[in-house]
Formats: sequence, C-alpha cells, structure tokens
Amino acid sequence: MNGLQGFLSEIYIGQVLGSLGVAFFCGFLISLLYRWSYKGPGYSVTFVHALVALSMITAVVIMVIGNSLARAFGLVGAMSIIRFRTAIKDTQDIVFIFFALAVGMAAGVGMAVMALMSTLLIGAVILLLARTNYASPHRREYVLQLALSEDALSPEAKAPYLPVFERYCKHCRLINVRSLGNGNALELSFYIHLKDRESGGAFIRELGRIPSIHQVNLFYDDEPF
Repeated sequence: MNGLQGFLSEIYIGQVLGSLGVAFFCGFLISLLYRWSYKGPGYSVTFVHALVALSMITAVVIMVIGNSLARAFGLVGAMSIIRFRTAIKDTQDIVFIFFALAVGMAAGVGMAVMALMSTLLIGAVILLLARTNYASPHRREYVLQLALSEDALSPEAKAPYLPVFERYCKHCRLINVRSLGNGNALELSFYIHLKDRESGGAFIRELGRIPSIHQVNLFYDDEPF
C-alpha cells in the first residue's frame, strides 16, 4: 500500500513539474515575443519578467483548484481581498496578460500540446502584425509646440514661424493656445505633416534660430523628436 502511494506521489510530482515546465517555456516565449513586438513608450523590464511568472502562477492556481468547486470559490474570495492599483498603459500589455493567463491555464490542466501550439500560433500572428506595421497610418502627423513672445503675433505682421512652415510642412493646423508665465509669452500647439519625414531635425533647428521663439518641441507617438 505504501509502495502504491509512493508511486502515485511520484506520478503527481512529475505532472506538477511537467505542467510548470510547460508554463515556464510558454511564458518565456511570450516574454520574448513582447520584447520583439513592443513599440510603445515606457518599456518595462519587470513587466517582461512578470509575464513568465504569470504563466507559471496561473498553472499552479489551476492545479490547486482541480475539480473542486469549493476551492474555486475559496480562491475567488481570497483574490477579492487583493486590490490591484497598477494602471495598464498600453492595450497590447492587456493582450499579453491574457495571453499568459490562457497559456498558464492550459498548462495547469495538463494540456501541454494546446499550450505550446497556442503560444506558437498566436505568437506568430502578433509578430506578423507588428513586423508588417498592419493598420498603421500612412500619414505621419506630429504635434509641434512653440513658446514665443506675445509681441511676435501682432495682427499687422506675418507670424515669424510661417515661412519655415511653408518650406517644411505639407499642412499645419493650430490646435491650442495658452499663456505662459506672466502673460508675456504664448505656447502654440499645432498638428503638422512634414513634407519629408527625415527633415524633423532641420525643421526644429530653423525654428529655434528665430529670435522671438524661446522653445520648440516636436512630438510623435507621445515622444519628443
């Protein structure tokens, strides 16, 4: 009897280690995929590490629950005590969190083939979309911020930045005006479309040479040019 219990214990330990191994391998592949496909601001190394751990933790949770409804309700009650306050900045991060959870669940119930195939197929789709820039806009619009003296915008004279705009921009649109400091300076914000995508640096330098302009910022995808 003791021998049978020991044999069953060895089988159970092997199943646990196998499920955790599959979850780790799939989570590692998901983290690599996130590194290769992520293009947004604020890349987080800890988030990449968390994807690997999340797959393994989910597998453990599924193995603990097993076929017990009581355990499932107990786990829901325990998790409801925890308050998650971390804001998810990017939609892609949410996708990868669900990806890691789903793969961890498959590994936890012993569906190793399902976990591996799902990781490879879904990963290939995500990587293909990222590499081909699917659904990205063809027109690159930038946000330009200018801080300049209020005296430079007299109704009688042409705005000093307009000649530079005409040389470098296909079109521009003023979207915001606000007063700076004691009211002697203004901040103007524009949507602009450059004639040449590579001319952003020269565009900024030429605007910076205008005496009445104190500061120039050019942004694309929430990052300074």
